Amino acid sequence: MKEFIFSINISSSEFLPYYQGRIQSIVVTTVTGIRVEFPAIHLRKYLTSSGISGRFRLTTQNNKFFSLDKL
Repeated sequence: MKEFIFSINISSSEFLPYYQGRIQSIVVTTVTGIRVEFPAIHLRKYLTSSGISGRFRLTTQNNKFFSLDKL
């Protein structure tokens, strides 16, 4: 398993196309500078009225999404 740590700060209006499924994946840059793409649906549970903000750990297994946790 691989772990990727990243921070995100996106307003609820900016996240709307992801929430509606019009944009299916999101690309983030980790703290080590690696660009990682994963399905945006996994961020939905962290959405608040002000958007999504915080530091997250993305875990992959065999280069496939495994889990996403807010740190």
